[in-house]
Amino acid sequence: MAGPLTVDVVAPDRVLWSGTAERLVAPTVEGEIGLLTGHEPVLSVLRAGTVRVRGGADGDAEFAISSGFVSFDRDVVTVVVEPAVPAEETAPAAS
Repeated sequence: MAGPLTVDVVAPDRVLWSGTAERLVAPTVEGEIGLLTGHEPVLSVLRAGTVRVRGGADGDAEFAISSGFVSFDRDVVTVVVEPAVPAEETAPAAS
């Protein structure tokens, strides 16, 4: 069985999330991409949407983004985004 992905989600001014996960889903300009261990290397431009990190010992995370890129090689994922906000910060406030 393959090991977990090593994931870093970064903005120009800070690390937003770093840890291990089973999968990452991101909105690319060519459509949504899901990355699992053993995936072929990828370098892709991101479009506005939500980056989702799932199934890791370090917990799940979601980020609302407007642009960026994702790089994947040898089970290491680097997502560089600007701007990025944790998805819970973009949810409408309950009345």
